Amino acid sequence: MARPQSSRRESSPDTAAELTSRPHPAQRRTLAVLSLAQIFVGLANGLAVGVGSLFVVRVTGVDALGGMAATLVTLGGAVMSAPLARLAARRGRRISLTTACVVALTATAVLVISGAFDLGWLVMIGFFGLGASSSLTLQARFAAVDLAQPHRRGRDMSLVIWMTTIGVVAGPSIVPLGDRLGVPLGLGELTGAYVLSGTGLLIVTFVVWVFLRPDPLQAAGAQAGESTANPETAFRILHHPRILWVVVMIASAHAMMVGIMAMTPVHLEHAGQALPLIMLAMSAHTGGMYVLSPVFGFLADSVGRRSTVLLGAFLLAASAAANLLLPESLGIVGLALLGFGWSAVTVAASALLNDETPQHARPVVQGRSDTTMGFAGAGAGALAGVVVATIGFDSLNWIMLIALALIVIGATRGLKNRIHSA
Repeated sequence: MARPQSSRRESSPDTAAELTSRPHPAQRRTLAVLSLAQIFVGLANGLAVGVGSLFVVRVTGVDALGGMAATLVTLGGAVMSAPLARLAARRGRRISLTTACVVALTATAVLVISGAFDLGWLVMIGFFGLGASSSLTLQARFAAVDLAQPHRRGRDMSLVIWMTTIGVVAGPSIVPLGDRLGVPLGLGELTGAYVLSGTGLLIVTFVVWVFLRPDPLQAAGAQAGESTANPETAFRILHHPRILWVVVMIASAHAMMVGIMAMTPVHLEHAGQALPLIMLAMSAHTGGMYVLSPVFGFLADSVGRRSTVLLGAFLLAASAAANLLLPESLGIVGLALLGFGWSAVTVAASALLNDETPQHARPVVQGRSDTTMGFAGAGAGALAGVVVATIGFDSLNWIMLIALALIVIGATRGLKNRIHSA
């Protein structure tokens, strides 16, 4: 007996009619606008987060606080993701994404002031506000698939994620340019990076506000015959175990990535590695997060979401092994593998989240997933600083294998049986 078409994809509950539907005429424009915006978001984040731990240590003079940069960015993103998702549900993606841009732009100004005057308390506020740029990037990946055909969600999402590569790889590499501009003006070492970061965010604000028309989420609601003005707020993730496991996998991958990434620059610096080599390693990491996303998107659509998640888990395990076994001079290997693993899990699981969630509930569920993801990353970043300061960087890698175990369990057991149909 021939298998029905829907069984060919291990993760898609969409109907045959949806699979054969024509692409929305606005989808190509939406992808182009979001891709352009992501280039400059990536540049801003690559600059700001790439030197975040070093910047905090310089301003505060406390090594143990190095992990607070990534912690506060992810915590800020966690706190802002749900309100921004609700704003998207009420007013559309354009309003929500522009709001995130303005908040992040303001945060870069706060960081410049904190660096210029060595205000440790203010630098914490700045990094928290910069979490809006994290929310912006996360919500943009869902905006990319609001109008996507179900069998192309992985590829369309990964295209927008991939465009971030240009910025995030270039970002840490132009930190010296920021210093050449900022130090003569008395801004302090590394502070100029946040001037350049703010410039990138200003460009993003303009691009999203002016060109993201029609609004993809509102257009998707109109196409489905549903209103986005009154989203389904009563949708309970706990009542949908498959969706819950997808959220756990996304959050676990993010926790492992943030936890290890946050303290690797400090660990390499203490091991005597030069700043250019550290920045090269961070560029490899951020590049790894995005450069192969089209490959993982293709695999998620063709081979399957769950199989791609397991591939990501393997890459995350390889990252931890590289950190434990290779010398610090090869720290770039572990960071690159960490980025690849995060990308595979995030692309495939995010596409799966869209598959499993009904159209009317997607903005709310996406916001809750991003909030959970952010809190998981914030907790891991905070833990990382303490662990490295007390028992060392190797111990941090062993502890992060707990998150890896949750990903594997979710992909092999949590998604085994389908209980939800969109």
